[in-house]
Amino acid sequence: MKTIYGGLLVLVVMVAYPDKGKFRQQKISDERYESVGVFDVNGDKKPDLVSGAWWYEGPNFKKRHRIGEVKAQGEYYDDFSTIPLDVNRDGRMDFITGGWWGNTVRWRENPGHSSKEWPEHVIDSCGNVETTRAWDIDGDGVPEIVPNTPNNPLRVYRLEKGKKGTFKAYTLHPIQGHGLGFGDVNGDGRGDFVLADGWLEAPEKPFEEPWIFHDELNLGQASIPILVVDVNGDGKNDLIAGQAHDYGLFWYEHKKDGNRIVWEKRTIDTENSQYHEMHWRDIDGDGKPELITGKRYRAHNDNDAGAADSYGMYYFTWNGQKFEKNIITYGPAGETKGTGIYMVVQDLDKDGYPELITAGKDGLSIFWNER
Repeated sequence: MKTIYGGLLVLVVMVAYPDKGKFRQQKISDERYESVGVFDVNGDKKPDLVSGAWWYEGPNFKKRHRIGEVKAQGEYYDDFSTIPLDVNRDGRMDFITGGWWGNTVRWRENPGHSSKEWPEHVIDSCGNVETTRAWDIDGDGVPEIVPNTPNNPLRVYRLEKGKKGTFKAYTLHPIQGHGLGFGDVNGDGRGDFVLADGWLEAPEKPFEEPWIFHDELNLGQASIPILVVDVNGDGKNDLIAGQAHDYGLFWYEHKKDGNRIVWEKRTIDTENSQYHEMHWRDIDGDGKPELITGKRYRAHNDNDAGAADSYGMYYFTWNGQKFEKNIITYGPAGETKGTGIYMVVQDLDKDGYPELITAGKDGLSIFWNER
């Protein structure tokens, strides 16, 4: 733009800054595994991607190496999580997975050489695994492994100290439904479990004393995870849950009725379906966490409500009164991307802004956070 001041011609350069929260998609693979993990596989101090039968070398993720066979069941693979954990304490990161058809939770052992396949070890036969998460239940710095196994007991697997590669199982509740979360529900400083039909209050000694069940919830076929976060800043943790196989994304405000918690249901979004996976992280650098989620593409192979709808990934910001929706990617099948069943939010390039790494039946992609 040219401007004249007192006869002096000045050239003004207009600098375009990227929009806050802008993302650039890098397609890594068309493979249809639904889970991805991020960790340093080969010890070069750079994060790699691990998804299904392959791992991809960072920092450009173009060279891939085989992990080993992953059993297929129709359009699915029996591989519904990728949780990094050095199970055998050899200094190399392994990972935890599990699946619906295998009825097991398992770990795959990092062999320490890119030309070797990763041996698979069964931790337990626990029933159909919807997906698996890891939370540090006892606060010792080592996460426990917790599969969501609908219509089966809630079991927690604790890596045994002094025994390489072995887990001890603890049954905390006789049955769980579709949906699982973990966080301090009642403000006593201990992490509680949230199930689809209630929450489990943690005792002082979580692996020695019984957990107390409170039947205060009816979340339907809820997301994994159900988030336990203080949405409105009132000092009490609320819940955020999506409908994993139907329409709807909601938050449940923590209210008190005497000694009982009352959960008031609030709408975030009812226009989209299959909200199966979500995260609560600051991705735009404003110091406040956002809700990152989206649709799990073809979660039940086009048999869920809204399966034929356009879809994508979104982040929701809290404005003090309600959630506002921001689109990361959206469109018809073949032109966009969903969340899969196990995604990662992690800063890959160390610029202070986390990327979104997501797998699914629609492929594996990184969404680079360009602020």
